[in-house]
Amino acid sequence: MSHLPELRYPSVTEIVSSAWALAAHRPDLCVLRQVGASRAGRPLHLLSLGHARRAVLVVAGAHANEPTGGSTLLSLAERVLRQRELRRDTSWHFLLCADPDGASLHVTPAPRTLLEYHLGFFRPAGPEQPEWSPSVLPPDRLPPETRALTRVIDEVRPYLQVTLHGTDLGGSWVQLTKDIPGLAEPFAKSAAELRIPVETAASDAAGWPASGPGVHVMPAPGSDTAYPSMPDDARHSTWYHAHRYGGLTAVVEVPMWASELVDDPAPHPDPAAAMRGLAHRLLADAYQVEAVLGRALPRLRGPDGPLLRAAKWALALVPGLAADWSQSPPVDTTIAYVGSVDAFGRRIPLRAASMLLRVLREADDREAPQLEQLVAGWSDAFAERFRARWVPLENQVEHQARTVVAAARHARDDAA
Repeated sequence: MSHLPELRYPSVTEIVSSAWALAAHRPDLCVLRQVGASRAGRPLHLLSLGHARRAVLVVAGAHANEPTGGSTLLSLAERVLRQRELRRDTSWHFLLCADPDGASLHVTPAPRTLLEYHLGFFRPAGPEQPEWSPSVLPPDRLPPETRALTRVIDEVRPYLQVTLHGTDLGGSWVQLTKDIPGLAEPFAKSAAELRIPVETAASDAAGWPASGPGVHVMPAPGSDTAYPSMPDDARHSTWYHAHRYGGLTAVVEVPMWASELVDDPAPHPDPAAAMRGLAHRLLADAYQVEAVLGRALPRLRGPDGPLLRAAKWALALVPGLAADWSQSPPVDTTIAYVGSVDAFGRRIPLRAASMLLRVLREADDREAPQLEQLVAGWSDAFAERFRARWVPLENQVEHQARTVVAAARHARDDAA
C-alpha cells in the first residue's frame, strides 16, 4: 500500500524547540511566548514574526490525528524569515499546537500503513476539540485551549486565520468562511505539481458552494446543513471568531495517503442507492464495535478516559448520520462525492474501534484480539478500496505551505 515515509512527524516538544531556535536566531523579528495552558497544564506557544499591524494567524495541531500541520508551520515560519516580501506589511503569528494534550495521545509519528496509523490513533470527542467546542458547549464550559485560541485572535486581529488540517486518505481541499477570489488557481496548480488529488466534493463541505475545484465556501450562519444530525456546526466554531475583526478563516486540508477516487467529477450512475448502501455499512460496522464495547464495558473500571470518551462519541454519531445519508437526496451526485462519503463512513467505526482497542489493550481485556482483527481488516480494506498512495511528507508540507501563502496574498489583495 505504501512505502516507508521519508520523514517523521515532529512531536510538539520538537516543534517548540525548533521555534525557540528560530526566535534565538532572529530576535529582532521573532518572539516566542506562552499564551495559555491545556487542561493538563501543557503550555500553548505562539511564535510571532514581524511587527506590522496587518496580521496572519496560522494554527497547527487542532486535531491530534492530523500531524502534517506542525511541519508545515515550521516550514512557513522559515519561509517568512527568508522572504522579506512576505513580511513587508504583514506580521505572522503561529500557534504551534492548539491541542498538546491530544497530540500526546496520538502516537503514530511515522506510520508506514493505515493499520500502523490507526493502532496509535486518537482524536478527542467534539466537546474537547479546541476549534469545535464552541459549537457544542456553552461559553462558560469552553476548554482552556479554546479560550487561549480566541484570546490570540482577539489580540492579533488577523485579516486571515489559517488552520492546518489533514486527512488520512483522500485528497486536498480548502474550506473558507468567506471566499478568497483567485485562490483556486494556485491551489490547483500546486496540487497538480505535487501529485496530490483535489477532493472536489469533500463530505466535510457537503452542499457548500465552491469557488473552484476543491475550494469550498461555508454557507452563511442559519442556512441548512447537509447532515442535520451532526452536533457540531463549523459556523459556530472558532473559525468564525476572526470575523469580529473583518477577517476570515481558511482551513487547508492535505492527505497523508492519496486516492484519485475523490477527484473524479463524473456523474455517479446511482448516487442515491450508493448512499443508502454506505449508510447500511456504517450501521453494520458500528454495531460490531458497539458489541465489543458492550461486552467489555462491565470490566472497565474507573471513569472514562479520553480514548473511551472519544470512541463513545464517535459511535453516537452513527445513527443520525446514517439517516442523513439514506433518507435525503444526495447533495452531490458525482463519483468524487460518493467516494468522499465512502471514506467518511469507513473512518468513523474504524477510529472508534482503534481507540477502544487501545483501552482494551491497556486493561489486558479478552475482547482486544477480536477488535484488533477488525481494525486490521478495516484498515487494509480502506487502503485497497481507495488504492492508497503515500504522499511524501515534504509534498504534504509544500502544498499546504504554498496554499497558505497564496491565501494570504489573495485575501490581502481582496481586502485592499
